[in-house]
Amino acid sequence: MSPTGQIAKTPTPRDEADSDDQRETWSGKVDFLLSVIGFAVDLANVWRFPYLCYKNGGGAFLVPYCIMLLVGGIPLFYMELALGQHNRKGAITCWGRLVPLFKGIGYAVVLIAFYVDFYYNVIIAWSLRFFFASFTNNLPWTSCTNPWNSDYCKPFEVQQNTIMPLQPTIQPLNISVNFTDFTFDNQSVLSYNENKTLESTTTTERFHSAASEYFNRYILELNRSSGLDDLGPIKWDMAVCLLVVYLICYFSLWKGISTSGKVVWFTALFPYCVLLILLIRGITLPGSAMGIKYYLNPNFDAIYKADVWVDAATQVFFSLGPGFGVLLAYASYNKYHNNVYKDALLTSCINSATSFIAGFVIFSVLGYMAHTSGQNIEDVATEGPGLVFVVYPAAIATMPGSTFWALIFFMMLLTLGLDSSF
Repeated sequence: MSPTGQIAKTPTPRDEADSDDQRETWSGKVDFLLSVIGFAVDLANVWRFPYLCYKNGGGAFLVPYCIMLLVGGIPLFYMELALGQHNRKGAITCWGRLVPLFKGIGYAVVLIAFYVDFYYNVIIAWSLRFFFASFTNNLPWTSCTNPWNSDYCKPFEVQQNTIMPLQPTIQPLNISVNFTDFTFDNQSVLSYNENKTLESTTTTERFHSAASEYFNRYILELNRSSGLDDLGPIKWDMAVCLLVVYLICYFSLWKGISTSGKVVWFTALFPYCVLLILLIRGITLPGSAMGIKYYLNPNFDAIYKADVWVDAATQVFFSLGPGFGVLLAYASYNKYHNNVYKDALLTSCINSATSFIAGFVIFSVLGYMAHTSGQNIEDVATEGPGLVFVVYPAAIATMPGSTFWALIFFMMLLTLGLDSSF
């Protein structure tokens, strides 16, 4: 209380700002919301959450996921947005104001985001390379007659003709084939084994799908490297794609939020249009119901396992993205009295709903793959790059109008990645 008996107003960073140090604000509330949604909704929503849901009890996984979202994800998400909006500064200055001793946390946050962008932009470059490669009637990952293919390559069409359902025992002259997800030069590769028995003599041959060889032998060229100590020469087509990604990020941030706030209208909304199109296409494919059943079939015994809760917490924090300083920076451009609590709830729920819907898109196609090849869902389901750069492209290649489906799918991956990069 002041000496005059009136209640003194607590000064805020907004009140203390000099007239020549006014921070720019978003031109509209939607620009901010789309920027936050675009950052939170990334590639992990497409290639990680559906697989974790299937692996950890199907629909039952939503129980630990929602609990972790409520007790950990949303509070941290809200805290970072609130800190940024209140202090109206970046991570370094914000942490310095909170606790000067902890200013180093601000520097660490910036360094983490800086380092993550190094490898994350490479993944975006993979999407761009696949997008360029899709401008053809015959998609390059459908055949085994290319220079990069090995003797163990078989196209999906051949697999359809030779694959039979697994038998509990192998009889003479019986052929059984099963898909496996094995490691080739420390990378996940989709392949299958063909076990042949003839007059009590058994031989085992390992084959690679054409899509896996395109990704691992042509895009990544893993067959030309013996490990991290053997980097090999520069792959110029990928270097150009990576340069294009950096240029897109640069020009999207050229004039700060005045340009990025407009770019997100496309990069944040386009993936939802594609997800809707792919969802409609996916549920009309034969075998899609089987895939969705595997995705949602609840196994409540799984929620008693500690690993399931760890996966749920990891996915929540990995997807929402607190701790990178990006949310703090976005919120610092808000008006001081903006209802950031409402924004945190809205964007968190949209992020989780997107992950859930993406599961239908992915597993409807996995069900189609399993139905077409005569295998079980668990034999074709995988996570990470192997899902979106091997399994899904292989499925797209079998659909009528495969070029169109490939173009919009990889454009969706490109925009999902770019949103989280700038």
